[in-house]
Amino acid sequence: MTVLLVWGFVGFANGVAALEKSVAETEAKKAEETTGREDLDRAVELKLSARTLNDLGEVIRLCEQALSKKLDKEDEEFAKQLLAATRIQRGMMIAQVILGGIPIDRNWPAFRALALEDLEKGLAVDPTQAEAWFTVAKLHALPGGDERKAIEACGRAIELGANNPRLLGDAYMLRGQLTQGKEESIADLTKAIELLPDDPEPLRLRAQSYLKANKPEEALADLNKALEKEPDSIATLESKIDTLIELKRYDEALQVCDQIEKLSPNTAEALFNRARILAVQKEYEKALELLNQAAKLDPKNPAVLMIRAAVYQELKKTDEALKDINEAIKLRPGNPALLRLRAAILAGSGKFSEAIADLEQVRKAQSGEDEVTLALQLGLLYSAQKFYGKAIEQFTKVLEADPKNVAALRGRADALLSMGRHAEAIKDYEKALEVDPNDSGVLNNLAWVLATSPDDKLRDGKRALELAKKACELTQYKEAHILSTLAAAYAELGDLKTAIEWSQKAVELGEGEEKEALMKELETYKSGKPMRELLQEPPEPVSPPAEQDKKEEKPESDKDQKQEGQKPSEQSSN
Repeated sequence: MTVLLVWGFVGFANGVAALEKSVAETEAKKAEETTGREDLDRAVELKLSARTLNDLGEVIRLCEQALSKKLDKEDEEFAKQLLAATRIQRGMMIAQVILGGIPIDRNWPAFRALALEDLEKGLAVDPTQAEAWFTVAKLHALPGGDERKAIEACGRAIELGANNPRLLGDAYMLRGQLTQGKEESIADLTKAIELLPDDPEPLRLRAQSYLKANKPEEALADLNKALEKEPDSIATLESKIDTLIELKRYDEALQVCDQIEKLSPNTAEALFNRARILAVQKEYEKALELLNQAAKLDPKNPAVLMIRAAVYQELKKTDEALKDINEAIKLRPGNPALLRLRAAILAGSGKFSEAIADLEQVRKAQSGEDEVTLALQLGLLYSAQKFYGKAIEQFTKVLEADPKNVAALRGRADALLSMGRHAEAIKDYEKALEVDPNDSGVLNNLAWVLATSPDDKLRDGKRALELAKKACELTQYKEAHILSTLAAAYAELGDLKTAIEWSQKAVELGEGEEKEALMKELETYKSGKPMRELLQEPPEPVSPPAEQDKKEEKPESDKDQKQEGQKPSEQSSN
């Protein structure tokens, strides 16, 4: 049967154009000579003997031809039902080849589209086919599919599949994998476990959902149950390692590596898993040694390349890290985890435009709760490139979903401050402190704007001093830029003597460009002046970072030129 399906699929793919041409030339004349009922009779006869996709295609053509002619109501309804059933059958046959793991043409997404067209047209007429709905869900769940439609199709399969526990359990299991909400995912997978008590897969999947929901103990319990049913599953053992790492039970995780090594000797799996345990424990040199051994055994393993890239990055070996991650992406183009890691490596190297391009690619391919994390990362990267308007857009997306996200509140406030929008920045800093009163960065930046804003209505030297002192205490008076803010607060209150003392200490702690800027601040206080931020909003390029090399860059604002009497922008958005 498999051979027949493959032959029929390939014949369908390769011969569809020739078939259409043949039909157009040879059947046009016959169509004029037949009635709708005769076409329908021929369709029924062929349907009974159909064995290939081309046969089914001819049945579909005859049904459509019959419906284009005059039929009585009974025959018309029968023709519609036959057409729908045949479309569903053909769609299911194509899907069986795509989903069955049989090697097919690299253009399989086009065939997926054909299968979905047949199934969706058939279900529009006869929407009661639970198995067809589940097949639609599985096709959409493949890379490049429509996740929303996959979830909806799972729901229809669940509604209709009450008499088929296997189908119902599989539909709950797939929806549990696709659902972004953690509680919904766990609920669906729990139902799948109830329906499929002997299947370890829903237990393993629920464990992964528990882990995402920060419930590692529950995850470990599920994995142990799954291993009782399938003790030799390396996938389950690796999930157990993930869970034990989360629980910081590293010795137990290494014991699981021993099990993997017994099941798969002389392969990269055990070496790879030992390496990632060591990497989590910051034993990077030891981890790298094991990863090098694993790479020799399996040089095209993207997981090994990914973890080694991360280890190289921790060891400040950026070139080696990029080489590994680029090779991994060649093996798994568009993989979100790989793109995220490369974005992190690129950002660490100051290549913000390239990092943004990678994260934008991930964002376009994914949706749901992950959108919040991506928006936060993009906001930080846009800020680093001084694309403050775009940064604010991303931070606002995060705050719409999570109004108490301190990182987004601070990020947006820093961007607003960098644009000279001091009043708005103060509001965000205040909200951030309501959530986390001990965030030294927020305390520092709010104190700075309260002490240095050129808007008399916004300055509050007394509160600025209170906030700056707390930030200094939290950082043990060891951060130059925070001591600088303390000096600015004293200067705003008119105590220039104390401002000079703290500014001098800030200079002593500062290094490089920061030290030069701090020395300018000190000179400002010695001249008897307080510090003032400029209120001018800097011009900002409107095109995406990736397009900037195509356009002439606009000059930066006065604020970024570190003029006398003004804090450097790097510090104000610290």
